[in-house]
Amino acid sequence: MRGRMAKDDNANTQEDLRARRPAGQVQSLTRALNLLRAISDHDGGTLSELVARTGLPPSTAHRLLTTLESERFVQYDSSSGLWRIGLSAFLVGAGFQRTRDILRVARPFLKRLMEQSGETANIYLVNDGEIVCAAQVESRQMMRAITRVGGRPPLYCSGAGKAYLSRLPEALRNETVAGFHLKALTERTVTSAARLISELEDVRRLGYAVDDEEHALGVRCVAAPVLDEQGAPVAAISVSGPVTRMDKTRLMRLGGLIKSAAREITRDYGGRVDEE
Repeated sequence: MRGRMAKDDNANTQEDLRARRPAGQVQSLTRALNLLRAISDHDGGTLSELVARTGLPPSTAHRLLTTLESERFVQYDSSSGLWRIGLSAFLVGAGFQRTRDILRVARPFLKRLMEQSGETANIYLVNDGEIVCAAQVESRQMMRAITRVGGRPPLYCSGAGKAYLSRLPEALRNETVAGFHLKALTERTVTSAARLISELEDVRRLGYAVDDEEHALGVRCVAAPVLDEQGAPVAAISVSGPVTRMDKTRLMRLGGLIKSAAREITRDYGGRVDEE
């Protein structure tokens, strides 16, 4: 009786596992992809290390690795005992890099940002040392902040510009700031290089930047950077609106919202997502 019950329990466990598996998912393919991620995330690994990272049985992991090796998705270094990413995986990744489009990736997130915030959502790219509004989703509010597509606000006094600058390497960031002519566009524009650098350090720590009527009176903006696979900035997204709707409390809430959206865009773009 006990043996039969154990057999029944095992059958139930297998049924539970199958029930939890997403419909249409091929288990062996999922396991192989998890192995590839485990190798990529740690720049290689021994069989025992990969087993520990994935939770796969050693025999299953070895069988999948040798199959991947035959297709050149992984390679085995006999001198170190490490499995590493192979040429085929590199070529697939290179194909992704050739075809990825930051604007295409970002558009659904901009639309969601506008719906969630009720304010105009924008994405900015840097071109020849200037930050350019490349796309936007307009707010449905009668009174709304609009930066026209193609607009080029200064890097030093725009939310998007400060978000972008905050993620540059320290030496390059300081050199860039030193080259600015910090002209006051409003009474709130930061015109001290030391103060701007201090603010950029705060932006990097918080994960988002605020333009508090520094570029145009009556308008506030919250922005966050989008990163590439090296953690360098490739774009910045923002929401902007009139000060009458964007008080200090709401700016903090929007900061969390846009920071989250920037992380999701970074992830879908193939960039490096910072750990919280």
